[in-house]
Amino acid sequence: QAQLVESGGGLVQAGGSLRLSCAASGTVFSIGVMGWYRGHQRELVGQITSVGNTNYADSVKGRFTISRDNVKNTVYLQMNSLTPEDTAVYYCNAQIRHYSDSSWSDDWGQGTQVTVSS
Repeated sequence: QAQLVESGGGLVQAGGSLRLSCAASGTVFSIGVMGWYRGHQRELVGQITSVGNTNYADSVKGRFTISRDNVKNTVYLQMNSLTPEDTAVYYCNAQIRHYSDSSWSDDWGQGTQVTVSS
């Protein structure tokens, strides 16, 4: 079983920055696509493949940057020029291959709150 643990959320003023982190642990053999989503409907924010290809929601392009460290099994989301519309719970997602039986799972973190004040 694998776990995703997010950190880095908090309260920031409009125009400010935050950096979210999400680390995978447990029975992780390898990780495919990793991504960040937000809100109750889990709107896609950005994704990154294992070789570093990225895609973003139009609403965050040019402001947010997703990156990953394959050695640490960690994905990051650098958020700049934040606006109140970015306020949401942010969830980490990862496609994880398990060393126990080589099966794949689609795992989610517990979410981290980001609040942007005007």
